[in-house]
Amino acid sequence: MGNLGSTPDTTPSPVDVVVVGAGQAGLSAAYHLRRTGLVPDRDFVVLDRSPRPGGAWQFRWPTLTYGKVHGMHALPGMELTGAASDRPSSEVIGEYFAAYERAFALGVRRPVAVEAVRDGEEGRLLIETSAGRWASRALINATGTWDRPFWPRYPGQDSFQGRQLHTAQYRGPAEFTGLRVLVVGGGASGTQHLMELAPYAAATHWVTRRPPVFVEEPFDAEAGRSAVALVEERVRAGLPPRSVVSVTGLPLTDAVKAARDSGVLDRLPMFDRITPQGVVWQDGRKVEVDVILWATGFRAVIDHLAPLKLRHPGGGIRMVGTRTAADPRVHLVGYGPSASTIGANRAGRAAVRDIHRLLSGELTSV
Repeated sequence: MGNLGSTPDTTPSPVDVVVVGAGQAGLSAAYHLRRTGLVPDRDFVVLDRSPRPGGAWQFRWPTLTYGKVHGMHALPGMELTGAASDRPSSEVIGEYFAAYERAFALGVRRPVAVEAVRDGEEGRLLIETSAGRWASRALINATGTWDRPFWPRYPGQDSFQGRQLHTAQYRGPAEFTGLRVLVVGGGASGTQHLMELAPYAAATHWVTRRPPVFVEEPFDAEAGRSAVALVEERVRAGLPPRSVVSVTGLPLTDAVKAARDSGVLDRLPMFDRITPQGVVWQDGRKVEVDVILWATGFRAVIDHLAPLKLRHPGGGIRMVGTRTAADPRVHLVGYGPSASTIGANRAGRAAVRDIHRLLSGELTSV
């Protein structure tokens, strides 16, 4: 007869490395862990809170087709070929990531939410999740930003009688037919939303905190290195990272040129207050709208790391390459300078190289 009064075994499973997140950065790291000879489930585990493969791409709006995606770099070891440009990027990249996981037998566990990472026993990290606990010698955090949309706060925001939504909730332009829409944000998502909405909406308006910078020159390797260096300087100093895109400017494509010429990308400075019917500026100018669409970006999903006290007084996490300065067991990939797809690939390789040194005793743990 079984022991009905017994409690479930909560002993954490020992493992060398836990990878949190199975987007571009997490899969790149898992690939390089496999190349070093580590075996999934025995030596490392990959945990992903999303319901299926695809990282943040699986949640993108259906009208963001693969042909509209800028700077999507293939994962290491397997090219993305033959994708139709008119298919939703969520489908194309979701299928690609799924095939990648199968091809390299990465054994991603999902959906698993990582709730907290703490100091454990014998120098290990204790990873507490919705599917159990692991005691790991090292952690690769690749949680990205999609789950933490940034909503700015402005006076009167709660009084607005229309609809407010964030890019994370945008599902395409058709539902805004005949409505007056205000798009807030000067990044790539904001311009894409405006160009999509213009044929459907009764009117569109665009506001940004800073004048947008449109770049006509090609974004080559040298420009990419310069942009990454600017972001890397911030994280080395322990400041909150800015995205790589924020320092590269917006590509001046033919579609963007046409939208500027037609007035769709006619930018207004940031308003001062939100009213029940719209927004107003200090000089008395006002615009009445039915919808405010906040294309205001995302912040890094790192709250589960709070027990480790990694934050620098500057507000960010000070980094040495991909390694956190405060704890050599913890690596952040897809964070700050590695937030682009090509940066995530490189960061995954660099993190695994550093962790191999840690596991072999060349680096000292905490």
